Amino acid sequence: MRVGVVGVGRMGAPMVARLVGAGHEVVATDIRSERREAVDGAGARWAADPSEAVAGSDVVLTVLPGNPELQEFVLDSDQLLSAVHDEAVWVDLTSASFELGQECARRARTRDVAYLDAPCGGGVPAMRDGTVTLYVGGEVDVLERTVPVLRSFAGTIHHLGDHGTGYLTKLLVNLLWFGQAALTTEALLLAQRHGGSPQRMRDVLLGSAGDSAFVTRHLPALLEGDYLSDFSLDRCVEELAAIEHSADRAGTPHSLTSAVTDLHRAALHHFGAVDGELMASAWLEEQAGSRLRGDEDQS
Repeated sequence: MRVGVVGVGRMGAPMVARLVGAGHEVVATDIRSERREAVDGAGARWAADPSEAVAGSDVVLTVLPGNPELQEFVLDSDQLLSAVHDEAVWVDLTSASFELGQECARRARTRDVAYLDAPCGGGVPAMRDGTVTLYVGGEVDVLERTVPVLRSFAGTIHHLGDHGTGYLTKLLVNLLWFGQAALTTEALLLAQRHGGSPQRMRDVLLGSAGDSAFVTRHLPALLEGDYLSDFSLDRCVEELAAIEHSADRAGTPHSLTSAVTDLHRAALHHFGAVDGELMASAWLEEQAGSRLRGDEDQS
């Protein structure tokens, strides 16, 4: 198929390479002209603007930084949807909000454009390996039309329901991970204060009632001083705030969600918009006056 890609950043660049490797004809663009080198290097064709990338494509994939960019690109401008032809499918892989997904769906319908929200989980390493998880909202028949393209980089595809549910599910997965990371950090800091080894505590947690995907897969990075720089702290706060907003609108309790969000806001206020999904853990460490390190070096 011919695939148009808009957004060649951390996730978009390896995605383009996967698409080309799967035999698709790929035309890609990004607001940053310096991203052309990554596109050329992957064997895709560079387009001067989104309209050129989209024109004639069977599937259009957008991978934008977040809610503001999706709002500006799709709802505040007609540049994308006006260029998508009648038989094409637009799939957005941005981590956006439930409400924005529903609005994008309404706008797409006015243009007779088939649309799916399909944010991806797993991060840059999973995209490079072709094993990302997609959380999809939209019509099943539309999804089926795009599977040959999506399988170029996705190992698991979950269909969640109507438009917006893909976005919401991805954000809820992230909320639980952020919360687990923060609570695990607090627990280990307390154990460490009383002489416990963070590495030994992880060994104890594995397989226990306190285990989690964070403990199993990501805590080793924190214990090595790696705060996972593939995602920026301001984007973490943006995602958490979107969940808080959705819970407000739905009238569901969200005191713990708000606590996790406020912790990340405090970290953002302290550190600024730095890269690091675990900067809330860094903020907790700073307040404790101690770092969690597997080698027992707390300097």
